[in-house]
Amino acid sequence: MQNIKDMTPREVVPGFFGRFMHGDKSSLTYWEIRKGSSLPEHHHVHEQITFILSGELQMTIGGVTTVFSAGSTQVIPSNVPHSAIALTDCIVIDSFSPVREEYKFQ
Repeated sequence: MQNIKDMTPREVVPGFFGRFMHGDKSSLTYWEIRKGSSLPEHHHVHEQITFILSGELQMTIGGVTTVFSAGSTQVIPSNVPHSAIALTDCIVIDSFSPVREEYKFQ
């Protein structure tokens, strides 16, 4: 068992600090995102499920822009382009399948 507070956050892009957990077939990320930070449009083979714990995160998924707030969740299918801008400080959980190998830090 691990406590999320004991994990060292890693800044993946400016303002996006993640704590990463990995199983054999999936990854889970706990993000602390600073207001005004943006994640450029990208896509990946991984199916992603995003859950907003707190704050407001504007996401553009497959060309559709939506503001997500606490309690919002969204499935992002494999290879669908998406981006995000933190309208406030946010805490977000992302689940990925398969494992995000690039998020396994030494």
